[in-house]
Amino acid sequence: MSSRLSARVQERDARAIAHHYDVSNDFYALFLDPLMVYTCAYYRDPKGPLEQAQADKLDLVCRKLALEPGETMLDVGCGWGSLSIWAAQHHGVRAHGVTLSRAQADYANARIQALGLSDRCRVDYGDARQLPADTRYDKIAAVGVIEHVGRSHYPAFFGLIHTLLNPGGLYLNHGITHSFHWKPTSQTEFLYRYVFPNGDIAGLTETLVEIERARFEILDVECLRAHYARTCRQWVEGLQANAEEARRLVGERVYRTWLLYLTCSAVAFETSSLGLYQVLLQKHGDQTRGDAPQTRERLYVPGLDATPR
Repeated sequence: MSSRLSARVQERDARAIAHHYDVSNDFYALFLDPLMVYTCAYYRDPKGPLEQAQADKLDLVCRKLALEPGETMLDVGCGWGSLSIWAAQHHGVRAHGVTLSRAQADYANARIQALGLSDRCRVDYGDARQLPADTRYDKIAAVGVIEHVGRSHYPAFFGLIHTLLNPGGLYLNHGITHSFHWKPTSQTEFLYRYVFPNGDIAGLTETLVEIERARFEILDVECLRAHYARTCRQWVEGLQANAEEARRLVGERVYRTWLLYLTCSAVAFETSSLGLYQVLLQKHGDQTRGDAPQTRERLYVPGLDATPR
């Protein structure tokens, strides 16, 4: 990717992210959980509350990455900093989040300071593609980012992640996919025009091919589609319950747009038109840090040691 094209792409992405995420922190707080997680939750209890499911999702990501105290972690497209904060607070890593939303970065850093985590956690307003060339991390997560990258930019994106990882480093890619026989609809046009201006969703197999081309080894693939269907339903319920305040904050048009978008998303996940996968990867051929864990018990048995064996 040329520097000129890269600059245009980064400017486009910044505008798109601001369009979606800088609506109002207070608006999102009306339907998100207290940790302000705006990605698929993980329901250990199928009928459990959103708050617990989002906390469980954050910890699931950390356990899949086998985070250890003192390690460095990059949280690409970190949102309001929830994963970075959780990883620093509960797993003792030095977490660095980057987001293209200034409102999110300001919110995250205020929360980091209030929690006394400034010595090991920070969130920057910026683009991971602009990190210094010699920057390296032990672990990297991109949760809900791939949908904004654009399929034509997958090689550059996964190549960047590969470069940013230390030898043997783990990367978790969490993102929405479309079904194999998916075709654009009026719903797609609505979402890309009014909600996600730079949205571009690929199939799982298409994504995995680009991942392998970037010289990653695929360690684990997990489908969380049903989890996202419930997450979106709970977001809809939260937004409807706070409709009056939402209208006051962002106006009737934005309120109705987001209500329709969340409802359509819930239906799409329920009917398998959309999917959600977490893919755990290791920098291919780099084994100087030891093998990745061989079983999934550490992910699903509370209290089990997550250290790679």
